[in-house]
Amino acid sequence: MSLFAWCSRRAGGLAMLATIALSYWVITKELAAQRYGYKYQSNDSLTAPNYNPQGGGSSVTLFAYYCLLIHFLVFIFPLRSCWAVFTITQSLRKTARSKSLKDFKFAHRRRGSSTSLSSSETLTSSRDLSSTSSSEAGDLDPEFYADGDIAPDRVIHAVVIPNYKEENDTLRETLEVLASHPQARNTYDIYLAMEQRETNSDTKALRFINEFSKKFRSIEYTVHPSDIPGELAGKGSNMAWAARKLSEKYSIGQRKDVIVTGIDADSHLSANYFALVTTMHMAYPDTATTTLYSAPIIFDRNAHNVPAIVRVADVLWSAAGMSGLYKGSSIAPPTSVYSLPLELVDRVGGWDCDSEAIGEDLHMYLKCFFALNGNLTVRTVLSPVSQTNVTGGGRGQGIAGIITDMRARYKQALRHMWGALDTGYAIRKTAELWQERKHTSRAFRPLHTSLNDGSDTYVPEVQVDGALELAPESGIFSDVVTDTLKGPNYERLLILFHRLFEAHFLPVQMTILVVASTLYIWVTEGTPDTQNLGWIFTVCNVLRTAGFMEVALYLALYEGFHRICVETREKEMSDAGLTKGMHFSRREVKTNFIDYVMVPLVAPLYGSIPCAQAQIFHFWTMDLVYTVSKKVTRKRAKSLTATAMV
Repeated sequence: MSLFAWCSRRAGGLAMLATIALSYWVITKELAAQRYGYKYQSNDSLTAPNYNPQGGGSSVTLFAYYCLLIHFLVFIFPLRSCWAVFTITQSLRKTARSKSLKDFKFAHRRRGSSTSLSSSETLTSSRDLSSTSSSEAGDLDPEFYADGDIAPDRVIHAVVIPNYKEENDTLRETLEVLASHPQARNTYDIYLAMEQRETNSDTKALRFINEFSKKFRSIEYTVHPSDIPGELAGKGSNMAWAARKLSEKYSIGQRKDVIVTGIDADSHLSANYFALVTTMHMAYPDTATTTLYSAPIIFDRNAHNVPAIVRVADVLWSAAGMSGLYKGSSIAPPTSVYSLPLELVDRVGGWDCDSEAIGEDLHMYLKCFFALNGNLTVRTVLSPVSQTNVTGGGRGQGIAGIITDMRARYKQALRHMWGALDTGYAIRKTAELWQERKHTSRAFRPLHTSLNDGSDTYVPEVQVDGALELAPESGIFSDVVTDTLKGPNYERLLILFHRLFEAHFLPVQMTILVVASTLYIWVTEGTPDTQNLGWIFTVCNVLRTAGFMEVALYLALYEGFHRICVETREKEMSDAGLTKGMHFSRREVKTNFIDYVMVPLVAPLYGSIPCAQAQIFHFWTMDLVYTVSKKVTRKRAKSLTATAMV
């Protein structure tokens, strides 16, 4: 391993040590300068102190301005999250009003006429969608389009559900929600991505296939082998194996209209999610094969049954994912659930399975981003994904139960922060992008025919051309797709690293500098500001206070977002007949006031501390044992399972 690769994998830890070293140097130098900077008169009476400004020198300036930068980033992150949740909530409300108006008009027309509505009144062509440039109430731009009933059957959704030691009830409930979608029978190909390390995983999968075989276009299962060197158990490896297997099912002609969606075992998706993805896929044919679709997530099923500190940690985690999903954002990494066309999966060589890809959603986003020289198109799916809060099963067990739930959430936070390895991956890919910046010709083959080497390399186009000249009739390279990429998009690259810094560096850096700046101010109190840096720390205090106020504002805005999501999901589950035993967590400011108080505790406990732990551990190991968190399931499903066991 080269020195560059070693350092890139430990960029977070090295940055943390550098910040600590800089802070220690500045503070100790200031202490030393003050200790020897006082002069005494000959009569041994102490006069006014005469400070000798020979402290940290230029290092003090660096420390002060870096502290200002970090505080500014802490200020703009919640501000962007507030804007994102506000705009998404407004769009969801427009969607709800549009849907209600549409249902009313449809019912009125059906009562007043024996003929059905014309196609011009019920359908919107992709050509009309792509020309939309303005938004009216209930009629949004294509990437925020609200009407999901126009999805043609020619677009196939390959839904991959990775699960490793997930509870049967959790998986069954997710499949029941998917099966309730009106387009499931015609367009959903379900793939249960099992793991060989789980005992009787194939038997578990076959049970679900028998139960749901008639409710989807198809339902199959794959089992990721446990003996592949370098591949770890987890969502990424299961996704990778399932993708290679499902790739064999679709012909060259079909692949451009096959969209792969990866979801967690506890994710509940609305029928509108897939319809919206289909709509945008058809509305933008020029970028259809180079687009990744992201959706906001919401924890709306058992939030009322977990400790407030766990609930707030998940709310802020969803804020981090939502911060890039506002309209016009060019960098929008997904959180847990995302969709991308099969041709894009082919282009990047599928999912990675090593320890660096434990955060497979962000890692796959980065693979796609760099494979396209930063010109990846991202679109927001205005259909929030319902998920469950992590629980350790401590409900009703008092203080011990709260601690159990908090421990379970910390394990998940550590797994999230282990994704700091993706920053190193992005650094190495940036170096490759720069080296290959003038070579934009690319060629790639279907995923199942490419080498399973865990890389995202391409078939060299010169090799393909030479082979075709020698044996044009052989058809060996008939499945090769050639393409010419745009040049590197350095503006997006800069924004990407800003977002990565926010996710993987900022929590630790902020904590270090808050402590260090407080000590520096205390040490230098009463001494002349010879370097004119005092204003910086005053501004930092203002930015830090404003940042906390912005987080409180986000929680206030989140109340409306949570409410519209719960109402929409409850109506859809009611229409599908699935509300019995289904969990719905509602929020009210007066009952969730404690959430606002918990914010100062959540930031270090589930942000700074696990981030620091992950970055320290990276100095001697890249591996993290993947553990499955407990999920909440419908009471009806549990009772049925118990009856069956009896």
